Amino acid sequence: MSSLQSSALARVKPSATLAVTAQARQLKAEGRDVIGLGAGEPDFDTPGNIKQAAIDAITRGETKYTDADGMPQLKAAISAKFRRENGLDYSTAQIHVAPGGKPVIFNALVATLNPGDEVIVPAPYWVSYPDMVLLSGGEPVKVIGEEKDGFKLRPEVLEAAITPKTKWLILNSPSNPTGAAYTRAELEGLAEVLRRHPHVWVLTDDMYEHLVYGDFEYTTIAQVAPDLYDRTLTVNGVSKAYAMTGWRIGYAGGPKPLIDLMRKVASQTTSNPTSISQWAAVEALNGPQDFMAERRVAFEKRRDLVVSMLNQTAGVTCATPEGAFYVYPSIAGLIGKTTEGGVVIDGDSTFAAELLNAEGVAVVQGEAFGLSPYFRISYATSESVLEEACTRIQRFAASLR
Repeated sequence: MSSLQSSALARVKPSATLAVTAQARQLKAEGRDVIGLGAGEPDFDTPGNIKQAAIDAITRGETKYTDADGMPQLKAAISAKFRRENGLDYSTAQIHVAPGGKPVIFNALVATLNPGDEVIVPAPYWVSYPDMVLLSGGEPVKVIGEEKDGFKLRPEVLEAAITPKTKWLILNSPSNPTGAAYTRAELEGLAEVLRRHPHVWVLTDDMYEHLVYGDFEYTTIAQVAPDLYDRTLTVNGVSKAYAMTGWRIGYAGGPKPLIDLMRKVASQTTSNPTSISQWAAVEALNGPQDFMAERRVAFEKRRDLVVSMLNQTAGVTCATPEGAFYVYPSIAGLIGKTTEGGVVIDGDSTFAAELLNAEGVAVVQGEAFGLSPYFRISYATSESVLEEACTRIQRFAASLR
């Protein structure tokens, strides 16, 4: 009997971050005292004006189909956002809207990849990038951004990875899972390589754009290197900055021929994003933005707390990230040690499993992000919860022999 599962789907794995979140939720339902640090989701609520805009849209009867890749009012708001915040000029015909950032990226890959096409995916990477490439028929090419380089891709490493089969480079700044963000100079270094390889397109995932700390100046690659504009897809969304993860609105600006192809994919898959969510996103982009500064301050305090406590943990070291709401600590100093129950910590997957078993703290193993031995913590929760979680991690690490 032939397999029910397609060969394309057999190439991919379920999302590790969603799996950890589901496991933590299940253990809580069973009565365990579990702290879940796996979800990449702000704990803040969606601002009231955005929720009211959705209610008003329902009251007005804005409940019908829209264009497959977004309604004109939202595309206009996105176009204005790109000009205002990034100095990028995208007409509404160059805007694509989908039910979240993930479908935006998937639509671009499905629309452009042929069997054998390569996509350069810098690691540590968001868990979905390589699997979306595989599901689209392409081949992910993992390149390492080492901790000594701030987990960022060096130009010479990019140069060495490019082949005649390379179709895309995926950039994510600030990064999930490390929080690393590229400076203007670092993006210029990558752009210099890309100029020598005009067949390579750039997909930049800027979802955490508004979550950068200290005096870090955020820039995106089409802004830094305008000559790459015609082969860059600039991806963003309302999920993180506006605490709208469940509303499912992602968007992108790019060359019109690419956007036309992505619209064709959407027309035969999801059709339009939810009309109510689109009206909420219009208000998010056009409305007051001042709440972001306050939330950034809160996230930065949480980052500093977690980094400090992890660096006081036996066998653990943690770099200070520039943005997002993740840290990516190393457990190199714990490899080979043994738990009180006799389990050898032979990697970050074992570490994460034993930490959850012993202390009820759910984190995501670095293996899922393409670089070990690390683990990811999302600090998008209260300082009191983070302090308790880090205390438990310290206790677990100290118990290893």
